[in-house]
Order: sequence, then C-alpha cells, then structure tokens
Amino acid sequence: MPRPRMFRIPARLPLDPYVLALLGTVGLAALLPARGSAAAAADGAATGAVALLFFLYGARLSTREALDGLRHWRLHLTVLLCTFAVFPLLGLAARGLVPHVLTPPLYGGLLFLCLVPSTIQSSIAFTSIARGNVPAAICAGSFSSLAGIVLTPLLAGLLLGSDGGGFSFDALVKIVVQLLLPFLAGQVLRRWVSGFLVRHRKVLGYVDRGSILLVVYAAFSAGMSAGVWHQVSPARLGALLLVEAVLLAVALTLTWYGAGRLGFGREDRIAIQFAGSKKSLAAGLPMASVLFGAHASLAVLPLMLFHQMQLMVCAVIARRRAADPPGGGLPRGGVAEISAPLRQGGTAGR
Repeated sequence: MPRPRMFRIPARLPLDPYVLALLGTVGLAALLPARGSAAAAADGAATGAVALLFFLYGARLSTREALDGLRHWRLHLTVLLCTFAVFPLLGLAARGLVPHVLTPPLYGGLLFLCLVPSTIQSSIAFTSIARGNVPAAICAGSFSSLAGIVLTPLLAGLLLGSDGGGFSFDALVKIVVQLLLPFLAGQVLRRWVSGFLVRHRKVLGYVDRGSILLVVYAAFSAGMSAGVWHQVSPARLGALLLVEAVLLAVALTLTWYGAGRLGFGREDRIAIQFAGSKKSLAAGLPMASVLFGAHASLAVLPLMLFHQMQLMVCAVIARRRAADPPGGGLPRGGVAEISAPLRQGGTAGR
C-alpha cells in the first residue's frame, strides 16, 4: 500500500560535505589535539582567522542593497523577531531539561544556538527552490547577519550567565575587537576591495571554510585538553538530537503559520519560514570560539548538529512547497509535514 503523499520524502537527503569536513576536523582534534606551544600557535592562528572572516563578511555585504530592502520592513522585522526573540525564548524554555535530559554545558550550547543569526546562502537557495520571495530572503538574511554581530554577543551576555562556560565582560570586549572592528573595517574598505573579492570569490570561499575548520580544530583541541568530552555520553547526544528536532519543528511551524496570521502572502511566507527558522554555522562558530574559549567545543556541538538537521528538513519542505500549486489554499507546513523528515534525518551530523 503506497504511503500517503504528505509523508513521502526524497530518496536522497542532502548531506552537507562541509559538515563532514567539520566532523573530520573534530576527529583529528580528538586523535591529535594541539598541546603546549602548538596549542598556543593554533589559538593565535584561529584568532587571526576569525578577524579575517569578519573582515570578509563586512566587505561582501552591500549596505546599499540592504537599505534598498527596507521597503519590505514588515517581513524583515518578522524574521529578526523569530531569530532574536522567539528562538531565545524557546532556548530559555529548554532550561527545564537540565540536568535530567541535558547537561549544563550542552544546554549552554543549545541556548547559544538560539542566539545565532540566520543563514544567507541556504535561506536563499531553499526559498528559490520553493518559489518564494528570493529578494526578500536575500535582504532578510543580510539584515540578520548584520544584526547578529551586535545582538548575539549582547544576548549571550544577558542570557547565558553561568551557562556560558566562561562568558564574561572580557569576552564581550573580544567580540568587539575580533568581530565588530574587522567587520566595520570591511564595510569601510568595501569600495576598494569588492572587485578583488568578486574576482577571487572561489578562492576566498576556501579561505572562509578553511578558517572555520581551523577555529573548530583549536576549540576542540582545547576541549580535549580540558577533558570536557568526558561530560558527554551517547545517551546525552541522542537526547540533544531529539531536543533539537523538536526545536526545529516548532520554529518551522511558528514561522509558517505565524506569517500567515500576520497577513503575508505565500511567497513571503516561504521566505520568512526559511530565513526565520535557520541558524548560521559560519557566523556561530567564530563567535563561540571568542565567547567560550576552552569550553567552545561543547558550545558549538549543538549548532553543528542543528545545521545539518535544518538542511535536510528544509530541503524536503522546499521541494514540497515547489510541488504545491500557488493558488491551492493553505500549503502544508506544520509538524505533520516535517515529522517524517525529522525521523529520517534526526541523526544528521552525528
């Protein structure tokens, strides 16, 4: 008997090769962690890599295009509220899972995940596949990334507290020096370097990803030296995946139906769902390395797992959206639609 249409999923779900590279880097740090002078060199290189990353982010972001997108301010405000208000509230609600389901360090990482800005590339890609409002997704992702430079560390200071695993005023100063100042420098120098960045976009893409791999290696090496991995058992990891699956399901449901209640059309609702339910691995990893120091390895683990899970589930939903007729009434988008992908892809990034 054929399965009902609403539970069909693609035969091949996307497994992000970069997530595999990240997991390989984690494995390398577990087997050959940097110690002593090598650890100091890795930390110094990671600090420089983070500054370079945010300089490039600033140099690539077109302020003019972002300002032009303000005419659709209701949509962008909705995405920002989902990213920096709804997600943090859901993260705070998960505090009741400590210590029986999540350990305090894992909960700190989960709460940090809820404070990270949205993605740009994958939000645009899935909005395009689903025949949504692509220009709105571009602007919404850009606004979220720009706001996250300021809001993520501020919210971390307010909400993480002792769960931050070392978060302090010094960490906030490091955020300004290592993230905000390079980003602003990139914005100031954009008119002179944007042509170079466009011409060498492919090479600089490898620089981006390589820098993040270096940050991950340094963070997990420090974690190995501190013995933080003795705090995580397979049962705890399984519980974390289940909690993140529920978090993603709630976010996808709220963004879809909430946008509908606010009067947005179908194309705008698609953009809001994909931009408002995602979290950026590229922005979150460098921030975590600055905020958490030696505790960054556990802090970024929930984000790495959530990243792969959101890719797999949103790929399914985007294809379903593309198959729905534009005038076919209220498209499916709630828990019923995403329950099957979550069951199939809940171990993404393991």
